[in-house]
Amino acid sequence: MEHQSLPPNGRTEADVLEDLQSFAAQDPKYKEGRLWSLVYHLDEGHDAFLSKAYAQFSSANGLNPSVFQSVKQMETEVISIVAGLLNGGPDSCGVMTAGGTESCLMAVKTYRDLARKTRKVRRPNMILAETAHVAWFKASEYFGVKVKLLPIGKDHRPDLRKLPKLINSNTVMVLGSAPEYPFGLIDPIEEMAEIAQGQDVPMHVDACVGGFILPFMEMNGTVMPPWDFRVPGVTSISADVHKYGYAAKGASTITYRDLDTLKHQMFVYEDWPGGIFASPALLGTRPGGAYAAAWATLQKIGTEGYRELARQTSDAVEQLRQGIEAIEGLVVIGDPKGPLIAYRSNDKDLNIFAVAAQMELAGWSLNRTQKPDGIHAMVTAQHLAVVPEYLADLRKSVDIVRSNPGLANSGSAATYGMMSHVPLRGMVKKRILDVFAEMYRAGGAELDLHASGSPSLLERGMSRYVAWRVKRSR
Repeated sequence: MEHQSLPPNGRTEADVLEDLQSFAAQDPKYKEGRLWSLVYHLDEGHDAFLSKAYAQFSSANGLNPSVFQSVKQMETEVISIVAGLLNGGPDSCGVMTAGGTESCLMAVKTYRDLARKTRKVRRPNMILAETAHVAWFKASEYFGVKVKLLPIGKDHRPDLRKLPKLINSNTVMVLGSAPEYPFGLIDPIEEMAEIAQGQDVPMHVDACVGGFILPFMEMNGTVMPPWDFRVPGVTSISADVHKYGYAAKGASTITYRDLDTLKHQMFVYEDWPGGIFASPALLGTRPGGAYAAAWATLQKIGTEGYRELARQTSDAVEQLRQGIEAIEGLVVIGDPKGPLIAYRSNDKDLNIFAVAAQMELAGWSLNRTQKPDGIHAMVTAQHLAVVPEYLADLRKSVDIVRSNPGLANSGSAATYGMMSHVPLRGMVKKRILDVFAEMYRAGGAELDLHASGSPSLLERGMSRYVAWRVKRSR
């Protein structure tokens, strides 16, 4: 495959922008509420506002806070607002990051280094519930902190009876989620923190999803279990501004109870010929535009605006819940309190992955869960307007799958079913890595992810490989 090359001469701005527009032709129709993950969209006007705020500081770099003091001021004010929302005390502190994954990575790095210094821990581990976001498993691999999995019970919540026995002298942190991503359930933070604090282990709360909606749902009267800094054993919280804060992409936060803990997140190198170097988080260059757009969004929407967005989201979730459970054969997983909802089939003759495939043919872009198999929805205020149409298409999809049981054995339904249930998980991981890597070959690869309902490159590769391995093992 030949590499692309730079154009010999620069092209006109109009031509370049036209090409950019054409690239989006096959993207999900998120502006119409057809996408149930990845994007948090309000309207075209808000997008234009974000672009203007971002553009004012698109060249600014927060790498050195003493140079672009404007960026540092915005970061300080964002962290102060977030700490207030999360009920932090007078010693609260924190850093803006480029996203939830960076915030999670920083927590693991912080608690690993804290344990090294204060307890001489050399073989660190951390306790994660099985439903913890995959970013924490990435952090484990990056920073050499072993994961000890806390099983979930039949209610899909962490089994607290097993938590005390998992903690040992090498445990550097315990993680709780508010909410966790797969099923939208808030972990029993208060109980987990009490156990962790009783053994002098820090407790981080992953509120990357919930940090900018749970506080406003509570203001609106929703009864929430304790999950933020009001819980004594909680020592840090991650919260994304670019999710339910509706900021531009590239804006998350990690806040701590005190500066002494935050210091272990920071990197300082004093002997570099280029001068003394200090960095508060993972990135060196820190995009001023993202910080400006985050600050501007908080100022524009304000408390009452976020309360209204939370109300619309809660209404959409409740309508979805009632509509899903009114369809024979479907049931919501667990008892979600926040903006996420997942549902499964409770009828052995109704394949949920086949239902998902039919929904995609109807124009909806959605995610699947496994353990149990299900369909996932990250609900925003924008979705309130499309819930009736979504439910109508869901009913039709269920009827189609009931009338055509063979759909479970074809297309993406078969692929996801095999990937979810093949017992050789190492084999699945290897093949996904092989196929996924091909998508990043220089010069480009086949990119037709769910185009017109067709299976993606990843799905087709997995389908062929898994089918071959299953056949070979018989």
